[in-house]
Formats: sequence, C-alpha cells, structure tokens
Amino acid sequence: MSIAENLERVRARIVAAAAASGRDAATIRLVAVSKKNPSSAIREAYAAGQRDFGENYVQELVEKSGELADLDDLRFHLIGHLQRNKAKAVVGTRASVQTLDSIRLADALARAATSGARPIEVHVQVNIAEEPQKSGCSVTEVPALVAAIRGLPELSLVGLMTVPPAGDPESARVHYRALASLAARFELTSLSMGMSADLGVAVSEGATLVRVGTAIFGDRS
Repeated sequence: MSIAENLERVRARIVAAAAASGRDAATIRLVAVSKKNPSSAIREAYAAGQRDFGENYVQELVEKSGELADLDDLRFHLIGHLQRNKAKAVVGTRASVQTLDSIRLADALARAATSGARPIEVHVQVNIAEEPQKSGCSVTEVPALVAAIRGLPELSLVGLMTVPPAGDPESARVHYRALASLAARFELTSLSMGMSADLGVAVSEGATLVRVGTAIFGDRS
C-alpha cells in the first residue's frame, strides 16, 4: 500500500477509537514517526494531508528540516532523547520537544532560544512505569520540573508524554490512565501517548497526540 493509503487506515483507526470512547476525533492529532525515512516519504505523506512528523535523532531532524523548509506548515516533533549540548540545534529547527525530562535540559533549551521568538512548545517525558532503561523523569520529579518550565518564558509547556512498557496493548492502559491523572493535576491538556499497537487504548484514555511510524511508512531500513 502507498503512504497515502496507510495514512487513511491509521486515521480511520483513530476515528473508530474516538467514537468508541465518546470523543471527538478532531481533538486527536496524528504524529507520523518519520525517523529513518527519507524526506521524499515525508513529502508524500504531506501531499496526503499529514502535517505533524516525529523524529528521534537530532542530526536527522536538522537535515530534514532544511530539506523540507519550503513546506511552511509542516510541524516537526522531537520524540527521541535530547542531550543538552544539542539544544541549540533543535531550537534552530523550530520543532516541538516531547522529551524534556530535566530542569538542566529545560534551562539549556531556554538559553538556546532566540530572543523574541515564539516560545518552544514542550512536553515533559515521564517514565511512568519507572523502567530503569528508559528516558524520562520520575513521577516524583514532575512537580519541580513543571514549576521550573513555567518559570521560563522561552518555553511553553503543553503536556506530558510517555512510552509504556512493551507488552500486550491492554497492559498499557494503567500507565496511560496514570499519565492522564498526572496531567490533570497540573492542568495540562496535551497527552502524547499511544503508538501503532496500542493506539485504541491510548485514545480511550485521553491521548491528544498519537505517534505512529511503521503503520504509515512501512518497515524502516
């Protein structure tokens, strides 16, 4: 199937999941995870109406941002771990950052921001299941991190993001529910959670951003 056809199938899944949980599908944004795919694939998805794209690696994000600069309304999201020394490179792409997980990283992004520019949109990545091998702050670190970000005018905190433990899609529900409860505590309305396998569960638990890659672009090289 073509990328356009794959997009249509994923969008249909989102609509069905929203309907099943009494939600408006228009409140859920699809982020097409384009890592390891060429800019030509992003252009193909863009032609099919897709506007939000997720990249894991800073160098790849920077390269694609330059190659696709003519697409004015294309929106990149960094969904991979960000090191502080690469904050300036990310700021230059105007991508949102979904993986902010420490006060030191927040400070680095704020310092790298261009004076007078629109604030950088960020999500706090929470290691909701406290898996030692995964990035993200702990639940107990969230209050201090949220307060620090809200004190930085260069950043705009919009929500929380998580990657649940691998396993049966239904097993992610408890983690998505916990993230939604945590976001409500801080009056955050954006929840980036859910991927190809557990998209339906994520939508039913309040996801506003779902990140889907292989189901759109196929297996990565």
